[in-house]
Amino acid sequence: MTRQLHLGGFLIASPVTHSHAAWRHPGSTGDYFSADYYHRVGRILERGKFDFAFFADLLAAPLRFGADQSEPLRRGTQAAATLDPSLVAASLAAVTTHLGIAVTKSATYFHPYELARVFGTLDHLTRGRIAWNIVTSLTQAEAQNFGLDDHVEHEERYLRAEEFVQTAIKLWSSWDADAVEADRASGQWADPDKVRVVNHDGDYYRTRGPLNQPRSPQHRPVLIQAGSSNTGKDFAARWAEAIFEIDPTPEGRRAYYDDVKSRASNFGRNPDHVNIFPSFIPFIGETESIAREKQAFHNELADPISGLITLSVHTDHDFSQYDLDAPLSDVQVSGTQGLFNVARRLSERDNLTLRDIGKLYAQGVLLPQFVGTASDVADQIEASFTGGEADGFIVSTAQTPGTFNDFVDYVVPELQRRGLFRREYEGTTLREHLGLGEPGDDLPADLREAV
Repeated sequence: MTRQLHLGGFLIASPVTHSHAAWRHPGSTGDYFSADYYHRVGRILERGKFDFAFFADLLAAPLRFGADQSEPLRRGTQAAATLDPSLVAASLAAVTTHLGIAVTKSATYFHPYELARVFGTLDHLTRGRIAWNIVTSLTQAEAQNFGLDDHVEHEERYLRAEEFVQTAIKLWSSWDADAVEADRASGQWADPDKVRVVNHDGDYYRTRGPLNQPRSPQHRPVLIQAGSSNTGKDFAARWAEAIFEIDPTPEGRRAYYDDVKSRASNFGRNPDHVNIFPSFIPFIGETESIAREKQAFHNELADPISGLITLSVHTDHDFSQYDLDAPLSDVQVSGTQGLFNVARRLSERDNLTLRDIGKLYAQGVLLPQFVGTASDVADQIEASFTGGEADGFIVSTAQTPGTFNDFVDYVVPELQRRGLFRREYEGTTLREHLGLGEPGDDLPADLREAV
């Protein structure tokens, strides 16, 4: 069978996703804080046979740019106002039957027991359609919302995350799959010999366990990550089954793909079980010129200061202190180092100023834009997929739900015609959509023993 690609739809439970122009776009409709809005988007994605909807999240309003929340609120930038994606996921699950739902939760500011219980519940309620996007959080503002003066240093965040994931998996594995008997005749509901305490006592976390819920349909959620630093890529290669990536250049995407697949192999994993998903924003028209007009209209709405506010959040570095018309400074950042490195690489390659980078960031957080007719966009997707850059793609929007509607109505049929994408769902769980086996099947011995 011809290798087929996977698709996810990018969302934040807020007016802003990657595009900071989207909420201003006249084609964007709906109440971003209502269930109906997310139900509508979810139904569109399921109609297009998408593998999953992907909800990113941050745990604080933007404060890093100029140490003031006034401008982020005034301009409506990313994370200025968001809903909890785990609750949105539960609502979305009620109106879909096949669409997977990936939810971002921090491994820095929650406890493994709480998180394992939330995701186990969601996996039960969705009958096996949940993924956990593992983040380590990255800003001082998030730390202060959880009672700390400053955020945890980059390397230690990943040490904590390693133990966090191991602990959560122990909790999800504390019930055998056949522990529940529900034998009315004998009166035995569960076999106590098939439910185990965890007794985890590590460097950062302690929990007795077991989880007080039976094993969920997928055993545990699909694990997603977006590691871009060396430490982050190692973490993703050890644990992730899907990896979200941002790089606007084909050469950057190929280098990332080869690097992470190689790291996964070095950890003893099957690299085919580590699906890499670059993201892009499509602009689709009846003709290429119409698509270019759509792109130009959207991009003109993007405000450079809004972009720099979000760049400051992502890097946890205040870019208000620099000259907007000077090149991007080579500074040390403590947040998302990979995205900053991409921005710096673009600045050096194209001789861009900080204002230029802010404009690009506001247009879509450095995502590439695929522009043209449905066939043109499918060509770009196919070239990336067959060119060693991707196993699938996260589709982000210039307007919502319009971009998703256009993509599902015009690009998906073209991908199906080429044999690159499914015509129908062939399984019921997200793990089946992604072609993954039983959790842990391909983990090396040291990780299997740890979990």
